[in-house]
Amino acid sequence: MTTSDTTGKGKGSFAPLAATRRPFFKLSDFVLEAILLAIILLLAFTAPGFATWDNWMNILRNAAMTGIIAFGMTFVLILGEIDISVGSGLAFFGCLLAVVTDSMTTAGWSAEISIVIGVVLCFGIAILAGMFTGWVRHVLAVPTFITTLAWMAAFRGGAYLLTGSFPVTPYPDWFFFFGSGAIFGIPFQAFVFLLVFIITWFISRYTVFGKSAYAVGGNAESARLSGINVLGIRMAVMSMIGVFTVLSAIMVSSQIQAGNPTVGVTWEFTVITACVIGGVSLMGGKGRVWGTFVGVLFLSIMLNGMTLLNIDEYWQYVARALLILGAVLIYQVQAMNARRG
Repeated sequence: MTTSDTTGKGKGSFAPLAATRRPFFKLSDFVLEAILLAIILLLAFTAPGFATWDNWMNILRNAAMTGIIAFGMTFVLILGEIDISVGSGLAFFGCLLAVVTDSMTTAGWSAEISIVIGVVLCFGIAILAGMFTGWVRHVLAVPTFITTLAWMAAFRGGAYLLTGSFPVTPYPDWFFFFGSGAIFGIPFQAFVFLLVFIITWFISRYTVFGKSAYAVGGNAESARLSGINVLGIRMAVMSMIGVFTVLSAIMVSSQIQAGNPTVGVTWEFTVITACVIGGVSLMGGKGRVWGTFVGVLFLSIMLNGMTLLNIDEYWQYVARALLILGAVLIYQVQAMNARRG
């Protein structure tokens, strides 16, 4: 009778485990962060004004607007779905808030009460729209691309109908703080951006809801058989991105002090680009909130640097396309190496 070698030198049962154990820290997991750091150093020496405090605060302010929505999009993509209505939704909710505020203040209500009622109404519509999208996806098997395509047209048209195609400017001076105010010299939006990041990161890592979203995105049928409420997860995630869109709409409306039906054009593609750069898979079941956080900063810094270098706007679109392709290729190579290893 033979005995197994437990020293790891022979063919005992412990040797394969030791050989396949994943290292706690791998440099290959931080390729995007390393590239971002290199770009920051390069721009600091080549782009005029890039390394100034005011420019960095401007980067944070711009990153926050799209980044908040990107965290919601991360969960949508992890679920294996997509939402292309966020740009139009941004315009619609901003216009709805402005019109409600204008109508109520004209009727004699205070600006504070009017804005609060408008915000509650926006959140309510966003949640109901998200629940409807999730329900249609689950019950009728209609892809979220189709449903959100319809929402995109409806929201944009609704924004123009509400405002008559002209900006509505009903806000008091104090409302300007939410879009352009600062705390200790740091933009208010940056604090909201960081708070949403922490909340979504915690949800994705340490909650049943987060784990369930990954399971549904990986294989919805297996998730259902394991007891996960797939319908509930889909409705909740699609509502989540609606809530984040309203948050961003409030800050954009505050920044421009108006409800404008023309804002948010192509924002859905900017948001999806940030997620893809951060390693979120469009196939579902894979992605990290941290990756999206880095992707948002990466994209914002790149666009800011190209603007400071006076690179033509059209070339910036080309650069954005190359970023998406490069990010996909890098993550694909990493996945192939992981399977081989």
